[in-house]
Amino acid sequence: MKILLVRTGAMGDVIHALPAVAALRRARPDWTLDWVVDPRWAPLLTAVDSPGANQGRGGGLGPVVDHVHLAETKLWSKAPISLATLRSIRRLRSELRSNAYDLAVDLQGTLRSAIIGRFANAVAFAGFSAPREPLAARLYSQRIPRTGEHIVAMNTQLLGAATGVDLQPEPFALPVEPWAEDWAEREAVLRRPLALLAAGGGWAAKHWPNARYGRLAQELQTRGYDVVVNAPRKDDPTALTVASASQGAARTVVCNVSGLIALVRRVDLVVGGDTGPLHLAAGLAVPTVALFGPTSPERNGPWGPGPKIILRDAASPTSYRKSSEPDPGLARITVEQVLAAVTEVAAPPPQPSI
Repeated sequence: MKILLVRTGAMGDVIHALPAVAALRRARPDWTLDWVVDPRWAPLLTAVDSPGANQGRGGGLGPVVDHVHLAETKLWSKAPISLATLRSIRRLRSELRSNAYDLAVDLQGTLRSAIIGRFANAVAFAGFSAPREPLAARLYSQRIPRTGEHIVAMNTQLLGAATGVDLQPEPFALPVEPWAEDWAEREAVLRRPLALLAAGGGWAAKHWPNARYGRLAQELQTRGYDVVVNAPRKDDPTALTVASASQGAARTVVCNVSGLIALVRRVDLVVGGDTGPLHLAAGLAVPTVALFGPTSPERNGPWGPGPKIILRDAASPTSYRKSSEPDPGLARITVEQVLAAVTEVAAPPPQPSI
């Protein structure tokens, strides 16, 4: 079987699709599993410098998938009627059709992801019967009812039903990028234990107040942690604000997705909201403390084999509306509550010898 998986982004969503695909890879190691993803998140699936990754045309063999096709969705959204966008879409359509897939599975459920899936002209095309965007269902030849509470369970059930294979979510491996591993070892990780504060991500309503992250960094420093805040670029306002509020207790680490994977492999604790780095940490079995507000942890909580605690106040209404207004529940989670959760999930840092 040759199967195409469509899940273009974002980071946390790609990570929540990986347990289903890892399960299928284990059950059917001889099948071809390819994936369409936005270039920003391709390092979650394949090493950028692996064979076959050239000229932005996708990646070669990764731990879970055989090949990665790149859908330049950021370009499409920024310049929808440009010649560059037209060429990008045509290139992807031609690439997908040339592979003669037996089955395409839309793990995203939007109209755009459904159109991408149709590009492949696979023998069958499966998706949820009630996708996130209802029009998408009209493009599927197989419409599968959504079951399960957590999105990982939903994705696994969808993929299992589409392929006819009984699947249970599996822990997954992530690519190893040599340059990123070397960077993390030599430059990013200065000492252990190391705590990462994932303060950004998504929309503003999902953010715990930056000032509290700053005070948390101070408290973690007194417990012996080196504290870092990840940032996608050096002028990232959230990371800079948290570092400033910490009064020197936290430092920013600027890294792309490959660098973030290498960094998270080496941290001893991650505290953050419903955001990609937190879900990455959970998948890599790093102890996590998750601070949830308007999104439901039952559906979108961190998934993985490591210890984790989710804090969510009853004042947080479940809403996936991308609001910039502060969430009332997140504002009620205290630094003391987070520290108590840290004590429970993380091994105590070693005491210095006298």
